Amino acid sequence: MTHEKEKEAVARSSLRFVHDGDVVGLGSGSTATYAVRFLGELVQQGLHIRGIPTSVQTSALAKTLGIPLTTFDEVDEINVTIDGADEVDPDLRLIKGRGGALLHEKVVASASRRLVIVVDSSKPVPVLGRSALPIEVIAFAEPILRRHIEALGASVKLRQSDGAPFVTDEGHHILDCYFGQINDPPALARKLSDIPGVVEHGLFIGMADVVVVGNSEGVIELRRPD
Repeated sequence: MTHEKEKEAVARSSLRFVHDGDVVGLGSGSTATYAVRFLGELVQQGLHIRGIPTSVQTSALAKTLGIPLTTFDEVDEINVTIDGADEVDPDLRLIKGRGGALLHEKVVASASRRLVIVVDSSKPVPVLGRSALPIEVIAFAEPILRRHIEALGASVKLRQSDGAPFVTDEGHHILDCYFGQINDPPALARKLSDIPGVVEHGLFIGMADVVVVGNSEGVIELRRPD
């Protein structure tokens, strides 16, 4: 099974966690996009949901598919969010944000009763840190934040888009930080969160309830212990 077929399979499988009347967090990235498209099909068939998108791109896609959208002005809680991840370790800790939407993704995840992560077979890792950890920062503090993060042992690159700094939906920049193996993700998460000017980081610790993984044999489901 190709990675694209795996993405389709896990996206379809994840829809069983969505029920009529739910408020649904709509994730960003290639695998979550499949889930949003398949949700759009169910809405056309009569499923009643309201979506909260995690990015401008996902919002635009949901609108074209006829998925009704809502906001945190109207709801306090999300029933279920379906989103992707860039890395997943055996404890269901995640790295997210290589698509640039980590801030909204983490806000939506934190407001969700259940976070369902959909990934292809390339995303599970024995230890987080195979590639970059995205960190969203305010542009004003970028030079000093780069030095702070380098002092924690990372190689840091400012994310670029078309020759200019990549700008998030909230107007911030992203530093892609290469730590190598992250042996204590909670400790690193705390250190990063304590740095003034760091808006958010891509470590999602203790947030994923279910990870649906596509592989050559089909789909497997991993659950975080209660």
